Amino acid sequence: MVKVRDGIYGLCVADALGVPAESRTREQLRAEPVTDMVDGGLHGQPAGFWSDDSSMTLCLAKSIGEAGYIHTHDIMRRFEQWFTTGAYTPGGECFDFGHTCARAIHRYQKGVTPALCGSNKINENGNGSLMRILPMAFVLYGKYGKDVTVSSKGMGDIHRISALTHRHPLAQSACGIYIAVACHILAGEELSEAIDAGIRKALLWYRNHSRFERCVSIWEPLRRIGEREEETVWSGGYVVESLETAFWCLLHTGSYRECVLRCVNMGYDTDSTAAIAGGLAGLYYGYQAIPDEWIERLAAKELIDDCISGLEKYCTKLENETTMVKRG
Repeated sequence: MVKVRDGIYGLCVADALGVPAESRTREQLRAEPVTDMVDGGLHGQPAGFWSDDSSMTLCLAKSIGEAGYIHTHDIMRRFEQWFTTGAYTPGGECFDFGHTCARAIHRYQKGVTPALCGSNKINENGNGSLMRILPMAFVLYGKYGKDVTVSSKGMGDIHRISALTHRHPLAQSACGIYIAVACHILAGEELSEAIDAGIRKALLWYRNHSRFERCVSIWEPLRRIGEREEETVWSGGYVVESLETAFWCLLHTGSYRECVLRCVNMGYDTDSTAAIAGGLAGLYYGYQAIPDEWIERLAAKELIDDCISGLEKYCTKLENETTMVKRG
């Protein structure tokens, strides 16, 4: 499962590129664009430091690798460790977090069951579950191949992971669309074909499930995201904007470097939108396409590698078991 490394590093590097530009406007970044991995910004972090996007992704990856597939209490415990003690961070401090995620962790601390910790409010549909869902792609591809929508259990498991912090159908369906696209990329399809197929199959699945019917009209414009002008794509923290920005940047660029820099320079929620796009760009272009100088500057690579290792071992075991069942 070499693609685990491709995707996770793609996400973490993009996150680190976006951290110093967070909350800057598109106009500011047009005047002074990000072209390299630098320090500073809103949080005053050193170059190469990544944020909550990577931390929560690594929590999920580590949990899957150690607990075996989905153990919601274990995942929430790791989120709590990150939030309260700075575990899974490059510098031992949680310096950035979303308020919806924070509230979910506080509910967990008060004894709420993990399945109910996430918000189901319409006005709390930020990108906090989308930004960390990538590890599920490796697991579900191993189980179901490129079309995760063939399995209601697989789609349900995506929604369970989202619901730990974001329980509304809109945030959950964003995660489902993203993983559907990721699985088509893992199958080796051309990028535009993978994005089109993943969106189309996910929307068909959601159209046939009443809880998500109202979300389909919101997501339909994704089918034409590549035709949109940049000025119509807003890169804020709203989950719809984040997914649109990620797909738009993937479709309007031709390399990992170009994709993640384009995403960062779209402005606003730069670390999260870049991480969302960067995970898929890493899957498609590969680890070797990530600039060496960015890998070198990336902080806490030993922590990233540790989380990748466990997930790789689990996914390799899963793939072998699935192959044996098919042969049997």
